[in-house]
Amino acid sequence: MCRNLFLVLIVITLFSCKSTEPVKLFGEAQGTYYSIIYYDDQQRDFQIEIDSLLDAFDQSVSLWVPNSIISKVNKNDKSVRIDKFFTDNFLISQQVSRETDGAFDMTIGPLVRAWGFGYDGTKKVDPIIIDSLLQIVGYRSVDLFKNVVIKKNSNTKIDFNAVAQGYSVDIVADFLKSKNLTSFLIDIGGEVTAIGTKPNGDFWKVGIEKPSKKADDKRDLNGVVKLIDKSIATSGNYRKFVEIDGKRFSHIINPKTGYPAEHSLLSATVISDNTAFADAYATACMILGIEKAKEFIESRDDLEAFFIYTDEKGNYQDYGTSGFNKLIINDFN
Repeated sequence: MCRNLFLVLIVITLFSCKSTEPVKLFGEAQGTYYSIIYYDDQQRDFQIEIDSLLDAFDQSVSLWVPNSIISKVNKNDKSVRIDKFFTDNFLISQQVSRETDGAFDMTIGPLVRAWGFGYDGTKKVDPIIIDSLLQIVGYRSVDLFKNVVIKKNSNTKIDFNAVAQGYSVDIVADFLKSKNLTSFLIDIGGEVTAIGTKPNGDFWKVGIEKPSKKADDKRDLNGVVKLIDKSIATSGNYRKFVEIDGKRFSHIINPKTGYPAEHSLLSATVISDNTAFADAYATACMILGIEKAKEFIESRDDLEAFFIYTDEKGNYQDYGTSGFNKLIINDFN
């Protein structure tokens, strides 16, 4: 999914008592940034532990790590055995695929790379190549059995890009909870979870970016939402794209056609109890398009969403579910 789409806005009020001084950690993971803020009476610094946890996660599901578990699975290494990180991402991906009738698909990696969005930037696109790659894409063609990935076609590749970053937020959240922390905000590359409230009772606040017409445009906010014990993720098609013969193509690839999704939906922001699911559902909505995405989200009691799209005249419009609209605030104070 598209990264750095969130502008996380954190308003911290400092008090004299030690419990209201936040601990702030910043670093890099999965080729992007992370920002973690938490309140801890003991002012403990968990940077080393969190970096180690995120590194272990990369060793499982990162395609950028040559000897990661997912890299070995994609190379059909018979000796590899999957771990909990891989299993969880696999099962979450399969669930979202079933629920969205294949709009979300973790086997789409070869198509993504063919369009030039892979780790090497290589672009190999023509109808023959796309048709051939479609033969090895399909979430139903892979399964798990006793910690082994079973493929119907050995050329099928797995890619957790649209769920792993959200999942990494969840594992850091679980770590902080294990340390008895109850008030924190975690942002990894724009996937965010907000737990508890600040010591003064304030909610955490997260900004939703307004789509821009150019990748290097200034980032403006379309709105701000207040969060407590929820996760939020955004997928969009306006910052990451390639141009072929003068035409711009989004990185959001439809697994059924093999081509970038072309419709009026510019960004989908989803709120869920779980960041991995929020991440995956946001990507699925971008494939579904505005009308089908509305229908899907409105059919779910566990999800809220906010969509930005263009009308027939090319003007920006937005749509929020009733639950999402209740969380929107007008200022940062």
